[in-house]
Parts: sequence; C-alpha cells; structure tokens
Amino acid sequence: MLNINNRSGDRRLDPSMLDDVRSHLSSRVIGQRELIDSMLICLLSGGHLLVEGMPGLAKTTAVKTLAEAVEGSFHRIQFTPDLLPSDLIGTDIYRHEKGDFEFRPGPLFHNILLADEVNRAPAKVQSALLESMGEYQVTVGQKTYKMPRLFMVLATQNPIEQEGTYHLPEAQLDRFLMHVWVDYPNREEELSILELDSNQQLKPPAPPVKEFSQEDLFRVREDVAKLYLDPKLNNYIVDLVQASRKPGAYDNDLKRWCRFGASPRATIALARCARARAWLDGDEFVAPHHIQSIAADVLRHRILLTFEGEAEGVTSDAFINRLLGVVAIP
Repeated sequence: MLNINNRSGDRRLDPSMLDDVRSHLSSRVIGQRELIDSMLICLLSGGHLLVEGMPGLAKTTAVKTLAEAVEGSFHRIQFTPDLLPSDLIGTDIYRHEKGDFEFRPGPLFHNILLADEVNRAPAKVQSALLESMGEYQVTVGQKTYKMPRLFMVLATQNPIEQEGTYHLPEAQLDRFLMHVWVDYPNREEELSILELDSNQQLKPPAPPVKEFSQEDLFRVREDVAKLYLDPKLNNYIVDLVQASRKPGAYDNDLKRWCRFGASPRATIALARCARARAWLDGDEFVAPHHIQSIAADVLRHRILLTFEGEAEGVTSDAFINRLLGVVAIP
C-alpha cells in the first residue's frame, strides 16, 4: 500500500488559477482535450512538446493560443529545407562604429517558440535547436548565450508528407518531454468548428481576459515539484522504464517487438509529468493512475521497435499499453 500520510507540506496554490488559460484555449480550439492537457503539463513541468498529426487539426492554432494566454514573447518559425542555423540562433554582426562584432539574437531567443513542421529542417539546424532544448543555451563562435528562464519549444510535424523532410534524430526526440498525437475531431466537434469559424468571420477572436504571469508560472512549477510522490511509485516508474529496455523479463512478445528502450530522461519525465497531471487534477499526491495516464505521451517517442514488430503492425502505443499491463502496480 502507498503511504499517503507523509506528504511534505500542503498545497499552497489552486489549479483554478489556470482557468483563464484553459478558457482562452477552449475559445479557439474545439475538442483536442489531450493536446491542451499535454501543453499545460509541459508548461508546468518546464519541458518541450512535440505535436504530430494530420494537416488542419489546429496544432499550430493551439500553440499560438497558449502563447497568447501566457506572459512572455512568442515567435513562430516555419522550418524549411533551406533554413540555416544562423536563421534560428542569430549571428555575429560587425559594427563599424565600434570596430567589433556584436551578437544579434535570432528568433530562438523567445519565451515560447513554435517550431512549425520541425522535421523539414536539415541536420545542422536540428543540432542548433537540440542544444537550446537540452542545455538551455546556444553557442556562437566561442561564446555561449543563455536562453530566457521561461523557454519552451512546441514543435509540430506532419506524418504524411515525407518529401523534403528530415527524420528527427533520436537524440533530439529524447529532448521533448512529451510527444502527443492529434487525431480527427468527432462529428459534434466538427459542427462546433463550423460554428466557431462562422463567428470569427463576423467578429475577431477576443484576446485573453488576463495573461498568466511568469511569476505565477514559476510559483506553480515550484508547487508542482513539491507534490508528494511516494517512494513506491518511484520504484514503479523505474520498473516501467527498465522493463522497456529488458522486456524479455516480462513478456516474450515485448522482447521481439522492442529494439531500444527508454532513456533515463524518460524516468525523470514520468515523475515530472505525473506530478503536473496530479496538480492539474487537484490531487494532493501522485497516484498510479496519474503515471499511467501520461505514460504513452512520455514514452511514445523514446521506444524504438524492431522490424519484426513493425511488420506485425505493432505500434509504440500498443507496446506501451502491453508494458503497463505486465509491470506490477504497487
């Protein structure tokens, strides 16, 4: 049994303080509850999000709407095959009046960055983005420049258009805290989308009632980090990640399907995201269902399947669901 009586401190902040952010998102984005929750979890956990889905599913709209609701600068970069690293991070410019070079920051130096169709950028650009995501800094020449304290990359990619695209390296995929798949809306949601579009043609969308301040955001992040996570659940998280690397100890099919398991970053991500999920739910401690609810989004891009598994039609999600079924819950 989990020990829930030894929680370190009581909750100081209320999840309702994010109601204005949620309200603004729901006013522009119909449905897509999982996407909205994933964006908020990454925002509260201090991580980056990769959003994948078919064209026209409001991926870009959702990211831009979140940026409107949060205090800070926002920039959108449309990734293309001819993009250069300097187009992203900036470059040194010679100032004749000073007789010296001066660094001019690129669009990367914003609080919230939308990397639209990130898989269209070549390897050099991917490596420049990787350093900023992993180390929260960029290096130009012999100098290193720190990113803002609030720095979040929300990247989108299209799974069907492969011409002129570059496969994201596993090292960069691992930098994303979560990878969420966006699906088509149902019939009722699509009717609501039609109504929303008609209204927006007659009246411009309203701005957010109030921006969520960076000061409040960092207070919430601290509150989330203090949310109680029982040591038994730490063991459960480690067991899940270890099982992804050595699945043969649990299931022969899992062993056949898995080529590489998740890295230690997945262990950290599971704990962080589970805390954020519990905080958003208004709970005072992390429970097993919080971990299970975010497991697919945290592990999806960190599990590499074998050719045999792919040939059998096994997906990463199917592998993760099977994994959750065989690893014992404390």
